[in-house]
Amino acid sequence: MRSGAAWIASEPPELQNEFLDGLTEQTLMALPFMFEFWALPHQLPPEGEWFTWVILGGRGAGKTRAGAEWVRAMVEGSKPLDFGKARRVALVGETIDQVREVMIFGDSGILACSPPDRRPVWEASRRRLVWPNGATAQAFSAHDPESLRGPQFDAAWADELAKWKKAEETWNMLQFGMRLGDRPRQVVTTTPRNSAILRQILESQSTVITHAATEANRANLAESFLREVKARYAGTRLGRQELEGVLLEDVEGALWTTSMVESLRVDEPGPLTRIVVAVDPPVTGHSGSDECGIIVAGARTEGQPQEWRAVVLEDASVTASSPTAWAEAATAAMERHGADRMVAEVNQGGELVETVIRQIDPMVPYRSVRASRGKTARAEPVAALYEQGRVKHMRGLGDLEDQMCRMTSSGYRGKGSPDRVDALVWALHDLMIEPAAHWRRPRVRLL
Repeated sequence: MRSGAAWIASEPPELQNEFLDGLTEQTLMALPFMFEFWALPHQLPPEGEWFTWVILGGRGAGKTRAGAEWVRAMVEGSKPLDFGKARRVALVGETIDQVREVMIFGDSGILACSPPDRRPVWEASRRRLVWPNGATAQAFSAHDPESLRGPQFDAAWADELAKWKKAEETWNMLQFGMRLGDRPRQVVTTTPRNSAILRQILESQSTVITHAATEANRANLAESFLREVKARYAGTRLGRQELEGVLLEDVEGALWTTSMVESLRVDEPGPLTRIVVAVDPPVTGHSGSDECGIIVAGARTEGQPQEWRAVVLEDASVTASSPTAWAEAATAAMERHGADRMVAEVNQGGELVETVIRQIDPMVPYRSVRASRGKTARAEPVAALYEQGRVKHMRGLGDLEDQMCRMTSSGYRGKGSPDRVDALVWALHDLMIEPAAHWRRPRVRLL
C-alpha cells in the first residue's frame, strides 16, 4: 500500500501538474494537514477491533509523527468545533519534559501537525492541551505511575515505552484509566528494547503491530545522518534494534548477552598470527536446508595463552542449495582473508565434507573435527574467552550475534539450528583453546 504522496511522486510531471491544478484553493491549503495523503504505511492505524496499536520502528522512522496524527484523528471532528471519537486523552512519556518537548511541541508533535483552526492550546499550569472542541490531553510522566491513579480516558498515546524506568507500573496504572467511551484505544510508539512489559503487550490478542526501519523514512532524514549511523551500526546487533526496529531478546541463562556483544566491536583487527575459516555444514543440501555456518576468525598467539587475543572477522554463512554452493562460499572466504586453514565439522557428512571441499580446491589446508560433546558443552569455554575480554568482533556480525544471545546453558532458544554459533565455536577452539591446551612454556637451558 502506497500513500497518496508516493503515488503522485511516481507519476510523470504532466500528471503531477494536472493533479495539483485540479485542486481547489481550500484543498491545497488543507493538503499539508491531510496525513492520510502523506503517511507511510506503518504510520496508518490498522483496520479491525484492536485495543492497542504498537508502532515499532528504528530511530527517525516517523513514530512520533504517527502518534501525534493518531491523537489528532481521535479528537478532531469534521469541523473545528465538532466532537471527535475521543474527548479525554492521556499523553505518557518517560518524563514530563519529554512529553512537552517531543510529543507536544516537537517538530513532529501535536502542535506542529495541527491546522490553525484546530490547534490546541497548552495550559502549562495544568499540564494539558485543550482543543477548540473541548477535548483535552493530559501529560503524564512514567517516573510517577501514581499520577495515573484516578483519571480516566478514552484514548492514550505512550511514547518510547521500552525505555521507561517504571514501565510496568506506569502501563498498569494507565490500563485502569482506559474506561471511557464505547471503544477506548491506545497507541504505543517505541524503538524496541528487550522489555518484559513490551513483550507482554505485543503478545496480547488485542494488540496490532506496524513496523518500519529508519530507512523507510529516509525522505525526511538528513543524508549525513543516514550515512553516519549506517557506517557505525549497520550489521550490528545494536543496529538491528535502533535502525531496523527489531525487538532483540536476551533469553534467561544466555552464554552471551546484548550488552556483552555490543562491547566487542573493533574497527581494525590488528596483527594476527593465524586465520581460520570454520564450517558447520548442513545435514542436507537443498533450498529447505539449515544454513551452512561459515565463520572467519583470526588470533594473535604471542606470549602465554592468557595473553592471546582473537577477532571474528566475517560471517560468511549461506543458505546453500547444494554442497558445492557452501563449499564454494567457504573457499572464497579462505581466499578473501588469506586463511591458514579450513576447519569443518564432519558429524553429519563424514568424509563427504572433505570430498566436496577438495572438489573446489584440492590443495586447501583442511582439518576435520567431530563433536563428541553437546553444543552447550562446546560453547561454554568459548563464552569464557568472551567474558575474559579476549575475543573481539568486526562490524557486520548481527546475525551471528543474534544466535549467540539465544545460546543458553541448557541449549539453543531459537528457531532452527545455531549453525553460525557452531562454526564460531569450532573456529575459536582451533585458534585459542586447543593450542592453549598443548602449550608448553619454553625450557631455559642452564649453562
